Amino acid sequence: MLIQDYFMNYIVSALKYRPQTFEDVVGQQAVTNTLKNAIAKDHLAQALLFTGPRGVGKTTCARILAKEINKAEGLTADEDFAFNIFELDAASNNSVDDIRHLIEQVRIPPQIGKYKVYIIDEVHMLSTQAFNAFLKTLEEPPAHAVFILATTEKHKIIPTILSRCQIYDFKRISAYDIKEHLKKIVGQEGLEAEDDALFLIAQKADGALRDALSLFDKVVSYANGKITRKIVSESMSILDYDVYFKMVDLFLRNDIPAVLNFFNELLYKGFDAHQFLAGLAGHFRDLLVAKDPKTLTLLEVSDNIKAQYLKQSQAVSMPFLMRALDLITQTDIAYKQSKQPHLLVELMLMKLASLNLDEAKKKIEIIPASFFRQSVKVVESFKQPDKNLNKPNKEQPASISKVAKKEKIDPIKSEKSPGVAGLSLKALREKKAELERINREMAGQNLPKNSFSQSDFEKYWQAYLKKLRLNNERNLLSILTIDREPRVQMPYIHLTLPSEALKKELERNKEKVLKFLRQNLQNYDIDFVIEVKEEKKKEFVYTKKDKFRKMIEKYPDLIYLKEKFNIDL
Repeated sequence: MLIQDYFMNYIVSALKYRPQTFEDVVGQQAVTNTLKNAIAKDHLAQALLFTGPRGVGKTTCARILAKEINKAEGLTADEDFAFNIFELDAASNNSVDDIRHLIEQVRIPPQIGKYKVYIIDEVHMLSTQAFNAFLKTLEEPPAHAVFILATTEKHKIIPTILSRCQIYDFKRISAYDIKEHLKKIVGQEGLEAEDDALFLIAQKADGALRDALSLFDKVVSYANGKITRKIVSESMSILDYDVYFKMVDLFLRNDIPAVLNFFNELLYKGFDAHQFLAGLAGHFRDLLVAKDPKTLTLLEVSDNIKAQYLKQSQAVSMPFLMRALDLITQTDIAYKQSKQPHLLVELMLMKLASLNLDEAKKKIEIIPASFFRQSVKVVESFKQPDKNLNKPNKEQPASISKVAKKEKIDPIKSEKSPGVAGLSLKALREKKAELERINREMAGQNLPKNSFSQSDFEKYWQAYLKKLRLNNERNLLSILTIDREPRVQMPYIHLTLPSEALKKELERNKEKVLKFLRQNLQNYDIDFVIEVKEEKKKEFVYTKKDKFRKMIEKYPDLIYLKEKFNIDL
């Protein structure tokens, strides 16, 4: 019986805690102060338009205003003015007849009080004919009539209506204001709640207090005691802050297996990959904001979460954040068009977990200027003839220049000059490739050489082609897709290309392709065998002149016939 009484007396929070005065309205101080001053000074317009997002207090303020303008006439505060307030839902009453019926009622003055207030909700739903029927009354209303129009889509209202109204723009309510309002309700209901939990509800509501109160009721029903952040996350299927903090920590540790396993756990729990993607983008944005103390106030989170953002933002570099946001944005754009969105997100996560490695690699690859100077001295010592060794120093710059020219190295400026020159890019690339080859040979004994099938190869071959598409590496992609059926003969991959130029281009880039295949197929003996089969160009004849030219090549006498008979092509 007690349970039945509970449900019979239960009122949802959005109705139970609906503001009854302007002071109770949350987050709309500019609007409420203007309306209060207008009533006090008797400067209230007879046609008002309340516009803004859903659940921010438009209809509530309209009802409060309807009561307040009659109370201002000196009547008692307990007086019931319900018969002076008329509400019309334009979503279901949007015809010309509905508006004509309203206009007929407007002519009748109120029995008690000075004003009759007509609240038209969702006014943008009125038909064009209904708007036109309403124009004249709205422009010259009776002295006792006040019209309050409410809408979420101001752009759908015809300009002739807008020009006859005093417009009040309601803003989204900040997460902090919603959190404070929920905190008051928690106190009045005798409940306990963490600030982090209330902030999470406020953020999920996205500026709409009515949505926040509905979510709050749902959480209260789910919880059996104190409302915690974990309970809010579970009841509303929200990915908690801790998920993204943990994921970024894994990125910084370059732990790709742990990243993929953690992402798979989230999918197993029922979370959507696109939802995760959006949340990760928001998390990196918040880390970017937390980088600078001046922008830290932009984070609409509790002090506890703000401290976590501040700590993690110090562990990541600005280039890392910018590249991560760029990767996530590209993945988000490609997500809806992808036939394998799950794989797309996994590839992005692997790239994010490799960003720190890429940065470290770039730092290692920076070669100091002293290296180039020393390289030239070594070249000079080996290449210079013995007879020049005892020559005076003044002749050495010429010999250095001669050696540099012979070895295709740019001449090096004097040690005293501020300019720095270097070896050619080609020489550096060759040196790097040679070092990599030597390292592979030295470590070859410990590297795996597992066998693999044609199907295994094709699986990772397609994965690499997709990676090239995502990175917009069109040149290499086009070369690798020329041969549609690469053949595997352990441990070699046979490719056929139409020209030597394409073969050289592939050989220049093949190390990074082989690196991907070797790691995934666990065979470090894999290499390419590239065969060139040049195709003969087919000449197509399109115009009459082209056809005649081809015929002349076979039958030269046709020129005589053309001139003899004066044929015009």
